[in-house]
Amino acid sequence: MSRQPSPSQPATFQVVVMGVSGCGKSSVGALLAHELGGTFVDGDDLHPQSNIDKMAAGTPLNDADREPWLRDIGARLGEAADSGRTLIVGCSALKRSYRELIQSGSPDTVFVHLHGTPELLAARVGGREGHFMPTGLLESQLATLELLESDEPGREFDIADPAAEIAAAAATWVRSIRN
Repeated sequence: MSRQPSPSQPATFQVVVMGVSGCGKSSVGALLAHELGGTFVDGDDLHPQSNIDKMAAGTPLNDADREPWLRDIGARLGEAADSGRTLIVGCSALKRSYRELIQSGSPDTVFVHLHGTPELLAARVGGREGHFMPTGLLESQLATLELLESDEPGREFDIADPAAEIAAAAATWVRSIRN
């Protein structure tokens, strides 16, 4: 069910900025939230400590680890929609089933997929300091990644472009599909 704004109420948007580690979810997500007049939440901050500990140890998460986290993200997006707020969440959302879990809590959520070459991604992950996600898990994420399918509400953006340009293009796309 799509929420149509009334003439006195501005449009609101629920967006997941998705992709593997190092693609720029946090940077683009924060810029996109600014473009759309909303709030950005980094999905990494919503992981339970057990997930963070597992990833920090170099162990990939399994679907059972991810399910409560993805449901929480969907619930937060749904609450934002119900209260007329725009919310942008950075979340890997690597599989279609993960995106469907998110949409079970927020059916109008759309996905901005940040995609790049493995070499660029590895360079970015390797250059980060203080992040719990080790470079070694990037290969696992790339193997898990299921690209958006044509029937999913999303669009891919190339991370070789500057973050501000990606955010501006994503904001234009998000607004265009809501009109």
